Amino acid sequence: MSESLDHVARIQREWARERPDVDVSPQGVIGRLHRLAGHLTEQLTVVYRRHGLGEGEFDVLAALRRAGEPFERAPGELAAFTMVTTGAMTKRIDRLERDGLVARRPSMADGRGRVVALTTAGRKLIDQAFTEHMRNERRLLDDLTPEEARQLESLLTVWLGRFEAPIQTEA
Repeated sequence: MSESLDHVARIQREWARERPDVDVSPQGVIGRLHRLAGHLTEQLTVVYRRHGLGEGEFDVLAALRRAGEPFERAPGELAAFTMVTTGAMTKRIDRLERDGLVARRPSMADGRGRVVALTTAGRKLIDQAFTEHMRNERRLLDDLTPEEARQLESLLTVWLGRFEAPIQTEA
């Protein structure tokens, strides 16, 4: 009689056999989250590619769009919002500027500083891509019941909060 095990359960069983002195139970959560993240990223990037964007470019355009009028942020602020180095951010901005989706210009608030702003084409693209992105995320979450999704969100919020400090916002 064969037993049906998922990928992580098979790995846990093998490690438990080979190293019974080590508790392999954390792999049940971490291994599945890691594999799930890979599957989700694969499904999410399909939408980005359909709009001619990589994951990083989508993140930059989305951060600019979320800023509200006039849809601009300083490059350092963009790097912080998207959690990449300033060097990586410069490359993303260069590509987006080359494609006419963003423009760099002097900051109105600080004459020495620069800001990156969405162009009209960039705003149109991110609005279309974001709408499709949310439909895609809904499709992925529809594999869970609403209660399962709420429970998972609650658990993930608690756990992530132990790694990341909450961001203070202005009320």
